Amino acid sequence: MAATATATTTVTAAATTAVAAATTETARGTGSGTAPAATGSAAAPTPMAEVDVERLLNDMAQKSPEKLNWRTSIVDLMKLLGLDSSLTARKELAQELHYTGDTNDSAAMNVWLHRQVMNKVAANGGKVPADLRE
Repeated sequence: MAATATATTTVTAAATTAVAAATTETARGTGSGTAPAATGSAAAPTPMAEVDVERLLNDMAQKSPEKLNWRTSIVDLMKLLGLDSSLTARKELAQELHYTGDTNDSAAMNVWLHRQVMNKVAANGGKVPADLRE
C-alpha cells in the first residue's frame, strides 16, 4: 500500500510544485512563468493561493520537445510533470484513488485518472477549468 500512497502524493505534489515554482518565479520576475520539471518528491502538497494551472501547463507544453496533450491525456500530463507514466504507475495511482473500474480497461481508467488529478490540483489551490474537473 505504501507504493500506491506515494503515487497519488507524487502526482499531486508534482503538479502543485510545478504551479508553485512557476508562480514564485513569475512573482519575482526571475523566470519565464513555467516551472522546472518536477523531481518526483513524495512530499505532501500544501494548499496555496489560486494559480492558473491551464496557463502554466500550456506554457510548459509549448517548451516541451514532445507534443503533449495534457488537457485530455493522463500519460501526457504525467510526462509533462516529469513523472513515470507507465501503465504500472497509472494502475497504482488508480488503486490509491479508489478506482472501482477495470484497470485492464486502460482507456476508461486513464480518463477517470485525468479527472481525479485535475480535481486534486484544484483542491490544492490550482485554478483548473471546469471542463477538466468533475
